[in-house]
Amino acid sequence: MTPILYRPFDTRFTWYTGRSRGFVCMPRPEVMRHMLAGPNIGLLSCRQQSQQGTWAHIGVTRGITESCAISNKTREINYLFPLWVYPADEDALGLGAGERTPNLAPGFVAALAEATGMRFGAEGADGLDASFGAEDVFRWVYAVLHSPQYRRRYAGFLRSDFPRVPLPRDRAQFEALTALGGRLAALHLLEADGPDADMPSFPVAGGNVVERVRYEEPRDGEPGRVRINAAQYFGGVAPETWAFAVGGYRPAEKWLRDRKGRTLTYDDIGRYRRMCAALAETPRLMARADEAIAASGEWPPGG
Repeated sequence: MTPILYRPFDTRFTWYTGRSRGFVCMPRPEVMRHMLAGPNIGLLSCRQQSQQGTWAHIGVTRGITESCAISNKTREINYLFPLWVYPADEDALGLGAGERTPNLAPGFVAALAEATGMRFGAEGADGLDASFGAEDVFRWVYAVLHSPQYRRRYAGFLRSDFPRVPLPRDRAQFEALTALGGRLAALHLLEADGPDADMPSFPVAGGNVVERVRYEEPRDGEPGRVRINAAQYFGGVAPETWAFAVGGYRPAEKWLRDRKGRTLTYDDIGRYRRMCAALAETPRLMARADEAIAASGEWPPGG
């Protein structure tokens, strides 16, 4: 069985053969094989957004994805952009064998090097010094696409085409956004934990069955609660966390609603708590991305 990102923060399993009209009707092996051939990270986005409101159609994954992983309210399915490309061999899945290469246009990399005054090395180094790597580029892009200022400025364009990323003004801006993008990606992959203060409680013992999911607003000094049945709830969930959207979904709500009738395991409860902490920290990191951009005195350069 192969892990697959079904919805934001919601990894499930599928039987993936890479053959069309199989268990997975359209497996897209020309793209997905790169996520199976070796260590990788991929950017998820959409084109031709059909819904109104703030653009939030960006996600991250370590594996293959379902076609509506971050939104089912677009005119086309979601797109996956692997950071690393693996050479094909002759096996059934067309998995890679050999050295991977970054899935970055040479002209784009050259422009980044010129803008930052740094040299590019595909695998990068241990931290940014005089060089940057493909993973650094990914983190920088991820931070820019989470900037509220970027989303407002290009709102019209983002509804009709893929997001495009302006060049950084200088090395300082690139380094600041790379650090923020790395933190954002780690949170969204649940490879890092949010602050303990943002971690919801699950204080009442019981059957852990998801019967009716509903949100109770903070009142009388009590923080917000997400109830899963008459007795049990996740406490300390802020309204902003409950309402935070990734693409066309509100993960804090959808993840539980998709499990109605199920009994939450110990791991399920821990995952939901970590997800809420990640969602709570994300807006703060987004605001810091705007601050890092504004600190350069101009954003975006030439935009």
